[in-house]
Amino acid sequence: MNWAAAFRAAHPWLLWLLPIGGLLIAAIYRLTKMENKNTNAIIDAIHFGDKVPLLLVPAIYLSTVITHLFGGSAGREGAALQIGGSLGCYVGQLFHLDEKDMRIATLCGMSAVFSALFGTPLTATIFALEVISVGVFYYSALVPCIVASLAALAISNAFGIAPTHFTFALTAAPRLLLLRVAALAAVCSLMSILFCVTMHGTERLFAGRIQNPWLRIAAGGAIVVVLTLLVGTGDYNGAGMDVITRAIEGGQAAPDAFFWKLLFTAVTIGSGFKGGEVVPTFFIGATLGCVLGGLLGIPAGFAAALGLVCVFCGAVNCPIASIVLSIELFGAGQLVYFALACGIAYMLSGYFGLYSSQKILYSKLRTEFINIHAK
Repeated sequence: MNWAAAFRAAHPWLLWLLPIGGLLIAAIYRLTKMENKNTNAIIDAIHFGDKVPLLLVPAIYLSTVITHLFGGSAGREGAALQIGGSLGCYVGQLFHLDEKDMRIATLCGMSAVFSALFGTPLTATIFALEVISVGVFYYSALVPCIVASLAALAISNAFGIAPTHFTFALTAAPRLLLLRVAALAAVCSLMSILFCVTMHGTERLFAGRIQNPWLRIAAGGAIVVVLTLLVGTGDYNGAGMDVITRAIEGGQAAPDAFFWKLLFTAVTIGSGFKGGEVVPTFFIGATLGCVLGGLLGIPAGFAAALGLVCVFCGAVNCPIASIVLSIELFGAGQLVYFALACGIAYMLSGYFGLYSSQKILYSKLRTEFINIHAK
């Protein structure tokens, strides 16, 4: 992933080949017969005890690298969850585990690769256990997933892959900071809804207008090329971690950056390119928070950090994982503010979500069992 991003940055002309990269991805999924296999398939495997095909590993791996190599706008965690879930399921089959333990093995794989990729072992553990069924926590998998996450992180560190971490300045807290943070979280919850609706809507739009998957992904690649020429910058191609860093550590973000990232990502993923949606939520949240910070009187870097975890929380419906993420990314110094922001973002984000297979078992506003799928 790092190599693909660096190589594309050194050779900007690769962007023109994005439609061809899309055709390569379509060919990979056709050859491996992995069409319609995505993160939802991993969640369904845990819900229903289904087996995850091992061929999903090379398919999502190669496709994600191709997406980033040619300038598609996507994240990395989709590949992490799918690779981890598939490998975990395969290891479970090797050891002839029963159906219940196979689900734990799949969760362990998801936690491990997420931890290795981002360097956030506790977030990886809690996220895997929380994202499947919101309101029910798989305690039986807690210790196995922690062990898997820590082992994966140790191996990742041994290969010199640095954990993701940011720093921001908050020298003096402004008055009524809790209220300012609450207002920021409320706006970010609306952004998380918009992100989920746009992602799902764009996917349906592409599928309805262009039936042929080869033409669909090539057209999506061509649109991303045109959009890049229109905005005149490559900030919205790839994962955009440098933009996230500037927003949090430098307090700098273009006022419309969150809009363009939303559009680029929706077209990229909606047309069939592979990657993930979580890092784009980081990007959108950080840049939106940076802009809102100036309006609400919150230091820009701190507001960007709050926006990152809030939009992530609202999009994946995982408040506990989001709070833990804030600790692993930013430290525990401002934990109270992050916890409040995550709680409000979760409460106000409705029942929308990135993963349509995700079950929301309990109401966000009342002590009521609802058992619905994320919209």
